[in-house]
Amino acid sequence: MVGEEGAFVLGWDEVLTEEELSMTLKVLCMSEEEFKEYKEQDGWEDDSEEEENSTLSNEALSRLKTPCKKLLYDSVLLTLESYGADLKAEQDLLNNTEAYEKLSRREQQALHVRYGQKRILHQLLELVQ
Repeated sequence: MVGEEGAFVLGWDEVLTEEELSMTLKVLCMSEEEFKEYKEQDGWEDDSEEEENSTLSNEALSRLKTPCKKLLYDSVLLTLESYGADLKAEQDLLNNTEAYEKLSRREQQALHVRYGQKRILHQLLELVQ
């Protein structure tokens, strides 16, 4: 369901791997009985047109059912824990010109990437609280 890399791609305004995330949330939030019924259907891709045409925009994420929101929230927290430093520490380093300039060009670029990733994850936390 998640693809080869086992990750979902989030943008500022929507989920970029929305089909994978939608299917994963749907399955993980099913009861055992619902899952058995769903699995016995003639195909995993026989969802309604409404689901196929929906996008997981930030607005749509904030309207998810509570179990799906909790699952996303907990997943985001686990992802944030995997980073060495928190968002504030990254921001402080970006704002500290002297310390920032001591970093190599590669370290500066990595800092910008991490900071952007963490900002998106924090935005997602707010959407699903």
